[in-house]
Amino acid sequence: MPTTYEELLAETLPGRIKNDEDYDRFRARFGELLVQRRRTRAEDRLMDLLAVLIEDYDRQHGMPPDNSTPAERLQFLVEHSGKSATELLLPVFGQRSHVNEALNGKRAISAAQARKLGQLFHMPPGLFL
Repeated sequence: MPTTYEELLAETLPGRIKNDEDYDRFRARFGELLVQRRRTRAEDRLMDLLAVLIEDYDRQHGMPPDNSTPAERLQFLVEHSGKSATELLLPVFGQRSHVNEALNGKRAISAAQARKLGQLFHMPPGLFL
């Protein structure tokens, strides 16, 4: 199992995404890293790189713009995690109906939930408010 950033790069071979095959491969790898309970610094660096590559491709192919809503950001992260929304978000929202409402923009995300989402996705909590 690769342990250094360089080894992870050699294994993953990241580069500009040129087609759906590249996109699917990088998205799958990003999802694997996203749901890991503990990541090394090297894995965090790789995840950051993959996120930039995926975001670049998504911007060119219909991803919501930077002014997307918290619900749209949350939907994007869930879709790229490889996990079901309920499985991933139930610990944050407590009830399945609250998960669905948050994903659909019908329920505001509280500050406490935004902090949990920030920890879960390793992102600033403000993105979810």
